[in-house]
Amino acid sequence: MAVVALNKANFKETIEKNPFVIVDFWAPWCDPCVAFTPTFEAAAEKNPDIVFGMVNTETDPEISEYFEVNQIPGILVIREQAGIHAQVGEIGAPAFDEIIKWAREFDMTPVREYYAASPK
Repeated sequence: MAVVALNKANFKETIEKNPFVIVDFWAPWCDPCVAFTPTFEAAAEKNPDIVFGMVNTETDPEISEYFEVNQIPGILVIREQAGIHAQVGEIGAPAFDEIIKWAREFDMTPVREYYAASPK
């Protein structure tokens, strides 16, 4: 699956309509961010059941501000509309693969129970 460019117009809908989303916060001036892009794209190809999206913090700073992303590159793993892991800084493909594996195996039961008990 191709990587999706996430922005103010499609971010919320992407998170709400997909059970598993991995977001890469980046900027074109950030060399480590640009260097990570091929790794992110390769992971998207290997995991077609996951939506991989990139947020350019220069053009859509509101999204990174909302998630308090103060440092890039930054990865946010979202399952069932809940952020379950945040990673800041450079990572290689093996570490990224491990994060994806961990996120797939993450038990969402406590998160579901929390949402079920929360007032609507």
